[in-house]
Amino acid sequence: MSISMRPSQALRLWQQVMLAQVRDGEPDLTMRQTAILFTIYLDPPPHTVRGLAARLNVTKPVITRALDTMGALKLVSRHRDELDKRNVLIRRTVEGALFVERFGDGIVAKAHELPI
Repeated sequence: MSISMRPSQALRLWQQVMLAQVRDGEPDLTMRQTAILFTIYLDPPPHTVRGLAARLNVTKPVITRALDTMGALKLVSRHRDELDKRNVLIRRTVEGALFVERFGDGIVAKAHELPI
């Protein structure tokens, strides 16, 4: 499905979604953390630190720091790969799935409020 939006409408939508996140007391994620979280939840697993770093074109320590924050918020969990102990697998959590679902619902709700 394709929708047509002017840049000003897209920016207004993004602003309204971000304002709702702040007002609702949702976890305060950076843009990078949000991109990592959405990649974990929207792209099929498995997800590794190495794979996420390559996908986002950042270093592994950048991914690790973001995962530290998201892990503390229970949005993701990390586990050693039993087949290759060098790899760390990132797994989805119920809390993370609910956060992403609420975020998506918020986007849809705010999009409906946009003037035509």
